[in-house]
Amino acid sequence: MPNRLIDQNSPYLLQHAENPVEWYPWGQDALDEAQRQDKPIFLSIGYAACHWCHVMAHESFEDSNTAALMNEHFINIKVDREERPDLDGIYMNAVVAMTGQGGWPMSVFLTPNGEPFYGGTYYPPTRRYNMPSFTEILLAVSRTWQSDRQGIENSARKISEHLERANQTAGTSQALGAEDLEKAAFTLVQAYDWKFGGWGSAPKFPQAMAVEFLLRRANNGDRLARDVSVHALTSMSAGGMYDVIGGGFARYSTDNNWLVPHFEKMLYDNGLLSRAYLHAYLITGDEHFKKVCTSTLDFILRELTHPRGGFFSSLDADSDGEEGKFYVWSADEIRGTLQDATAYQLFSNAYLLPESGNFDGKIVLQRTASNRELAEKLSISPTSVEERLDSMHLQLLQAREERIRPTTDDKILTSWNALALLAFAESARYLNRADYLAAARSNASFLLDELYQSDRLLRSWRDGSAQHNAYLEDYASLILGLLALYQSDFDLRWYNAAERLTQEMLDNYTDPNGGFYDTRQDHDWLLTRPKDTQDNATPSGNSLACQALLHMAAYTGKLDWLDTAGRMLEYIISPALRYPTAFSNWLCAADTLISGVKEVALIGEFSNTLMQDFIKALWGRYRPNLVVTHSALPVPDNSPPLLMERGLQNNLPTAYICRKFVCQQPTNSAVDFISQLDKTTT
Repeated sequence: MPNRLIDQNSPYLLQHAENPVEWYPWGQDALDEAQRQDKPIFLSIGYAACHWCHVMAHESFEDSNTAALMNEHFINIKVDREERPDLDGIYMNAVVAMTGQGGWPMSVFLTPNGEPFYGGTYYPPTRRYNMPSFTEILLAVSRTWQSDRQGIENSARKISEHLERANQTAGTSQALGAEDLEKAAFTLVQAYDWKFGGWGSAPKFPQAMAVEFLLRRANNGDRLARDVSVHALTSMSAGGMYDVIGGGFARYSTDNNWLVPHFEKMLYDNGLLSRAYLHAYLITGDEHFKKVCTSTLDFILRELTHPRGGFFSSLDADSDGEEGKFYVWSADEIRGTLQDATAYQLFSNAYLLPESGNFDGKIVLQRTASNRELAEKLSISPTSVEERLDSMHLQLLQAREERIRPTTDDKILTSWNALALLAFAESARYLNRADYLAAARSNASFLLDELYQSDRLLRSWRDGSAQHNAYLEDYASLILGLLALYQSDFDLRWYNAAERLTQEMLDNYTDPNGGFYDTRQDHDWLLTRPKDTQDNATPSGNSLACQALLHMAAYTGKLDWLDTAGRMLEYIISPALRYPTAFSNWLCAADTLISGVKEVALIGEFSNTLMQDFIKALWGRYRPNLVVTHSALPVPDNSPPLLMERGLQNNLPTAYICRKFVCQQPTNSAVDFISQLDKTTT
């Protein structure tokens, strides 16, 4: 008989709906029942693509004896961390405070009041890995609840007080200057792994936002920042964590050289990384970076797109009960698929193909030679190498499609979609891709039509139903995504929605002490109102909000929005200088504030040849701190204020450029326009 999760919309929760555990979804009913029965709460938090979440589910939650213990002694609550990042953040902070580390699945024991008193992550069904069994944990917690209730309540109170203090700790404000960006870049370069690429040791994460910050530095002439970002992107895209056959990136590498990934593919990683590769291509002209960008976006379109334009959350790490089975090969499988000895010879020179495999007896594909190196070795042109390898990749992709696919988490999350929307909108205009523009429009329409209801934004959608209050990150990232799309097609629907969302964000999420809370002011009960400032796998809501305010201030001329963003950065710059990988999106925002947003207003018919010359000039190179608006005359009343009181000069399409409250002479010349753009580049 199914449990209470059967009525939920989350694929992760539905995976547990047939467990013998009497799961509750998070909500007042579960909290009230814990109070009524005077039982502690067992809170389990995970997500659909999490391999070890599946392992613990199979080992423990599907076991009738374990479930009987859980049902007898606890009120059991299951949460999808992707739907409820507020709960995940609060209780993850508690687990880290108690144990020094965190991760998923997260296992936390709470009082009936929701206060945490014991926690960890994965627990095995029997003692192993120097860990107690899950049943031992359950029995020990239950005995302590009965024998030392006062001790548990005292501990829970202290942990809750610690969480509240940590949540309200104010930083020290300091002035922000260009030298701060230099210091942050130097710290990133010092910590860089020149042997394998990236930062830190295994498990190794892609750090897309750190790369983005360094690309901004590279765009302004910092050669070392360019070298680091190019090396990082090249290292990650050789294969392993990057899927050389089907495009797209796995979540992280389990080793230092990006070979064996944790095989789940997350929408947010692919949105962030495709955009980083786009920017690297624009700066370097390296076609490889362009190819990685487009293959990643094509992967999203092929495997993570709802027919109506929303983007799904993830692909599971497992298929047919094995982690990575969908993606790995044997040498015989590759030979049989290519069916040509000459082709296999080229492929085996491009990729190391050990008969014994490099991952559990199978092969994870990773490039060992570049196209140029292969061309020199085989005395053929690099273009011929690329074309032949592309053909082989397509053969392998078609063969792979015959396998049992990983499960798709088909819920659609606003913030993750907005990160992908940014990538599609920018790629559309920089690469002149009409299909990417169509995808961006479809995605934005879906988000505004399905996830904006009754004058508020919602977090999650699946099977026709939108649920859960949006979080700060949802509002802020969607504002940025809509502005990116507006600059690609100048449809006022996107700008007007962004302006409305900005005001709603300010009205409902502002912390009077500075910055923003993660949750809306009328959000349901939480142990504490979270306010996360660190950038993690995704940008923090506050760093995204800072960026959104900087761009919206340029469009609207509202200096109070600019002041708010400036104060946020002054409070964050001190920790950002010490830990730049944890504040990289903030550093990108700081670059925008210090460099100054370039404000471009274009007046005239869009189809006019001169106007098209202006557009080509704008998107002919990477210009990160740029807002652009366009209108023919008369300018509609609902246009960005940046357009107002602008007219044609000499009865020709006219470009206006301003930066830091100083405007250049309006121009009808594409040559002068480019000169003015370059003059305002810093």
